[in-house]
Amino acid sequence: MRVYGVTGWKNTGKTGLMERLVAEITGRGLTVSTVKHAHHATDVDHPGRDSYRHRQAGAQEVIVASPHRWAVMHELRGAPEPPVADLLARLSPVDLVLVEGYKSAPHPKVECHRAEAGRGLLAPDNPTIRALASDSAHPGLALPVFDLNDTGAIADFILREVGL
Repeated sequence: MRVYGVTGWKNTGKTGLMERLVAEITGRGLTVSTVKHAHHATDVDHPGRDSYRHRQAGAQEVIVASPHRWAVMHELRGAPEPPVADLLARLSPVDLVLVEGYKSAPHPKVECHRAEAGRGLLAPDNPTIRALASDSAHPGLALPVFDLNDTGAIADFILREVGL
């Protein structure tokens, strides 16, 4: 599977870009899956639901299935968070997997940057960042710089990079 990331500091437009890229690339007839990294304790389940009760009882994994979708929840129960490569191995085959976050993972990435976020660029110190998507100019940066809202051009770049 081909993998490409979207990374950056908080509030720089990563999720919005991911959403637009998925729509753009699937609109071109390709299949896309995503992986989203969260730094906080995230939960797709809620107290009182049957699946929640299964997890609370000690189940390692719980699959919830319906006629419309299925999801698997895996409890780490104190084990370390798996590397992104382990998570990617669990996905069904698609043309492209877009990964949000995972700044230090080895896959290639586009960095999102918004001037109002008040944070410096990751790119100068991160060789896995291959381009910048920003709302401001960055003269002298030795990487391609795209307008953060130019989804088509960013998608073109990513697809060229992965050979699609």
